Amino acid sequence: MRKKWVLFLCAVLSLGHPFAQHFISGKSGNGNFPIATTATAATIVVDDNDAWLVQKAADLLRTDIQAVTGKIPTRVNSMALAGRHLIIIGTIGRSKAIDALAKDKKINTGQLKGKWEAYQIQVVANPFRGVDDALVIAGSDKRGAAFGVFELARQLGVSPWYWWADVPAKQKKEVYAIRGTNIVDSPMVKYRGIFINDEAPAFTNWAKEKFGGVNHLVYEKVFELILRNKANYLWPAMWGKSFADDDTLSPVLADQYGIVISNSHHEPMLRAQQEWKKYGKGPWNYQTNDTVLRAFWKKGIENMGTHESVISIGMRGDGDMPMTQGSNIALLERIVADQRKIIEEVTKKPAYATPQSWALYKEVQDYYDKGMRVPDDVTLLLCDDNWGNIRKLPRLTDAPRKGGYGIYYHFDYVGGPRNYKWLNTNPLPRVWEQMHLAYEYGVKNIWIVNVGDIKPMELPISFFLDYAWNPGRINVTEIQEYTEQWAAEQFGNEHAVEIAGILSKYAKYNGRRKPELLDANTYSLFNYNELERVTSEYNQLFAKADAIAKLLPTQYKDAYFQLVLHPVKACANLQNLYYHVAQNKHLAANYDIAANKHADEVKRLFIEDSLISKTYNTLANGKWNHMMDQSHIGYTAWFDPPFNRMPAVRYIPADSAIAKTSVSRDEHGDATSAPTGTDFIETGKMLSIDAEHFSKAVSTNTIQWQVLPDLGRTGSSVTTTPVTAPEQVPGNHGAHLEYTVHFSDTGIVKLHLYFSPSLNFHNNEGLKYAVSVDEEMPQIVSINKDDNNTRTWEEWMRNNIITKTTSHHIKTPGTHTIKYWMVSPAVVLQKIVGDMGGLKPSYLGPPETRLTNTK
Repeated sequence: MRKKWVLFLCAVLSLGHPFAQHFISGKSGNGNFPIATTATAATIVVDDNDAWLVQKAADLLRTDIQAVTGKIPTRVNSMALAGRHLIIIGTIGRSKAIDALAKDKKINTGQLKGKWEAYQIQVVANPFRGVDDALVIAGSDKRGAAFGVFELARQLGVSPWYWWADVPAKQKKEVYAIRGTNIVDSPMVKYRGIFINDEAPAFTNWAKEKFGGVNHLVYEKVFELILRNKANYLWPAMWGKSFADDDTLSPVLADQYGIVISNSHHEPMLRAQQEWKKYGKGPWNYQTNDTVLRAFWKKGIENMGTHESVISIGMRGDGDMPMTQGSNIALLERIVADQRKIIEEVTKKPAYATPQSWALYKEVQDYYDKGMRVPDDVTLLLCDDNWGNIRKLPRLTDAPRKGGYGIYYHFDYVGGPRNYKWLNTNPLPRVWEQMHLAYEYGVKNIWIVNVGDIKPMELPISFFLDYAWNPGRINVTEIQEYTEQWAAEQFGNEHAVEIAGILSKYAKYNGRRKPELLDANTYSLFNYNELERVTSEYNQLFAKADAIAKLLPTQYKDAYFQLVLHPVKACANLQNLYYHVAQNKHLAANYDIAANKHADEVKRLFIEDSLISKTYNTLANGKWNHMMDQSHIGYTAWFDPPFNRMPAVRYIPADSAIAKTSVSRDEHGDATSAPTGTDFIETGKMLSIDAEHFSKAVSTNTIQWQVLPDLGRTGSSVTTTPVTAPEQVPGNHGAHLEYTVHFSDTGIVKLHLYFSPSLNFHNNEGLKYAVSVDEEMPQIVSINKDDNNTRTWEEWMRNNIITKTTSHHIKTPGTHTIKYWMVSPAVVLQKIVGDMGGLKPSYLGPPETRLTNTK
């Protein structure tokens, strides 16, 4: 953990990009630069010769300063019109003021030259004659200058989500930039952005009602959001839509805002699928219709003009499907070659001069694995499995590629084993773990994430883009601190720690199983008190969220409902609904009239679900109407039902009821008294251990153990660092964890180890671990060599866990040591469960059977 706690407690939850140097103060004196005082605001200077985006960023900063302080700065384009205190914004080479300061050695722009999207923020005393001081924001390019401006705005107290989540600006009478400020920053991942997808019914109907459609008016809001999150890249909405064809102003504005446009994995050459449906002739088949397709693609590159784009190349079947059965690698390589010829013909430049990507999505990865290759300058866009688990990564021994690698990731998905579109189900520790893995294996050119409707993915979007800016800044042990800073940015400091805890627990609970996959049978009604425990957890979380809602100032109410209270309330309500369905089902099967009250409660909660959605849709005078139109109850297949369907319940007529029967539950499933030690006991012929509670961690010179806080369905997880380490041979003094356990009997114990559902990203024998008891030979197990088996993979995704089992002979009762050995890197262990014949079915596994007073 970095030594930040003094600053954390003093400034915390300071605003601005997480862990960036804080440079804003509410105090004058000591040479601090007055951005705005009770009397006036500094003058903003922007050269008329600078880019449109720099001019726009300056104008947005004026309104931001006004929102914070009530004072609106004057903006001028000439030093002759400037005052005593200036905010000078510009791009090196395009701003006379910036270049003059550099020439006079008042600032050192050498740190910016040649860098991608770099910016410098510096307080300069007496920059020009007649000027007392200046806050200088210089960019290596237009986006760099804009990112510097938006860093200032964020630290002033304007959230990137001020419009998209109705977060009010933090009011201040005066704001100053601290004397001595000199910040230079630039991104570590080149293209960082979002994909608006699966956007019907919510985003589509909302945009139609509020903007007349998904047009340049709504995209202007999207572009600003992307920039305020220091990103630069967009895959536009594509369900029945065409970004360039629906509204020709959309690509024009994208270019002005500096947003790099690309298209999804099955829309090559900057042409949307809808454009083919509108203008295409004949089949979407290159073997039989190549001439028509080439002409169609050529038009896409012509429409691009000089706009900054990353061109998707390759070809998939129409409608996001695999190509025809007869397709082969040679054909796909010819398609790519022909597409690059079109790019050269239209741009009059070599193909490598125009950025391109080839997405190894679904079946396309199989083509790559079988030997298909594209030119070295093309970015290989690797993908997750649509459920947040990366499918493929380059090997450390692979030759470097000029085009590098990218990742296409998902926070939302339409497809098997089930859609998940309704609410955020993405715990930040898991996002960190997978994207850290990608970065460490050299994936640094493109990070793009499917965000569905944008709302309600605000927190994971912020984290994904903040982490992409500089993965080295956020360690896994600092994710909760990040969340606290994010909460402070939206709601102020007073309740930020508590709100962050709610956000983290909500995502953890929701990440156990997607809401669309939940039903009355998910959690055990009978064993380990599981259903009641999980339902109680949701209810306690809602109680905390609701209590804070009552304490927050009025101006935060709408934002808090959107970002915190609504998802917690909606998911708690859903969990309660399934709890009562389960109770009704059990009691009705026993002809117990008590089933009826549970049936009534199911009906009430089903109605409450719709009322919760209605409250969201009518929030802020209906600003977000339709954003909660997504159905989420009553799935019977992978795709969503047209509307929510109440689960079936059964009423027992009074004249057929029998004596009331109590629900039979396991009397021995709960853990022993409050844990204080690190020893575990087999009780009821079963034991359970959360991975983080090891008795001893044995590291080596090259392998270290790392706890991943709050990553897991129940507790925290463990893995090894670095994630790029070579495989190890288990045994002797190798890296391992030890768990001290006490068995009361002898015989065979089956050890069930629970792992995060990481995939076989090097397409080999899979990620492996080893386990032993005492001094026996470690048993080596692959957790995922069979992840190409669709049924197996679907089960892993439904449960958000991989479970592997080994058998061990306990020869004597008493104390023994379970040893968990590192074999492969990137294996994430969540839980160990031992079964000697007493284990009972449950979703999460039994609670820990931990001894107390062992030390």
